[in-house]
Amino acid sequence: MAFLASVINVGVVGCGYWGPNWVRNLSGLPGCRLKSVCDADPARLSHMRSLYPSVETHSDFEEFLADRSLDAIVVATGARQHHKMGKASLLSGRHTCIEKPMATSSADSEELTRIAREKGLVLMAGHTFLYSPVVRHIKEIVDSGDLGEIRYISARRLNLGIFQRDINVAWDLAPHDLSIILHLMGEQPLSVNCQGSANVFPGNHDITSMWLEFPQNRSAMVQSSWLDPRKTREMTIVGSRKMIVYDDLPNQDKVRIYDARVDGPRHYDSFAEFHYAYHYGDVVTPYIEQDEPLKLEAQHFLDCIRRGVEPLTNGDHSSQIVRILEAATQSLEQRGASISLKAPAPLPRGKGRRAAASGNRPQPVQSPA
Repeated sequence: MAFLASVINVGVVGCGYWGPNWVRNLSGLPGCRLKSVCDADPARLSHMRSLYPSVETHSDFEEFLADRSLDAIVVATGARQHHKMGKASLLSGRHTCIEKPMATSSADSEELTRIAREKGLVLMAGHTFLYSPVVRHIKEIVDSGDLGEIRYISARRLNLGIFQRDINVAWDLAPHDLSIILHLMGEQPLSVNCQGSANVFPGNHDITSMWLEFPQNRSAMVQSSWLDPRKTREMTIVGSRKMIVYDDLPNQDKVRIYDARVDGPRHYDSFAEFHYAYHYGDVVTPYIEQDEPLKLEAQHFLDCIRRGVEPLTNGDHSSQIVRILEAATQSLEQRGASISLKAPAPLPRGKGRRAAASGNRPQPVQSPA
């Protein structure tokens, strides 16, 4: 069911690390009124009031939720509060966007998805990189077949801190890479194994290395660390025809396409006749017009509310990632044992909802009439 009001009233809960970025973007979008923010820290609320004097502030979540003029809520708190606050938002009838990870268990993420479908509400997870023009461009290249068949994807997301106490580094950093990998692969992995170490806080891993096995002999590797001296945000996508290196840190030239591959001989009678065929071609750096991914994500959230469709990063997508992280945690506890991933039964779709077409890029918000 499409949203008929000309202006969507939105509230943000959580004004610590990432929430202020949501506040900044929502406050500048057409057809959106940033109505209120909520945080338990008085200093953060005072800072928000100094920047946005017209926005209401609340230190109590129940008081914040009691404002019936709110149409939608963004949950940008710590991960352990995502399910509780997201569930309360949905049960109160609000369209809801929850930062990653959407929940800390697959049962909780699937419950949120079920509630949203039953109530005909938009539920969106904050996997921001899928709204990046760079990732969208890479997805177009993959879908065009120019890379050939994807053989493997390797991702490294490393930095010094910021340490989280309620989740380990895999739950903190890997969701970004897992979201992109699932988007490019177009299917769920068959199994995952993960190893790591806890160097600073006992029992809380600050270094992890994850291996994902996909159908058709495809694979992905995800390395995450809070203990690396250099900030690294790099992903390599190796295809049977070409390869892509995606480095998110430079302002420009984030993508390099390598016309490189290696082929073994199709037929040979002896080892002496066996030769690898190496191909080296040009390296292309495409121009990609930049825009802030979070701004595009916020626009997509509002647009899905207006059109009555499910977002690109809906509950199903986020639940897949939570299931992988659960399995990775189980593997860590079993010293890297391979954990099988079984696809859950499809969740029922609620009335009045329709899914956005697979692979659709986010559409900009339409200005109110």
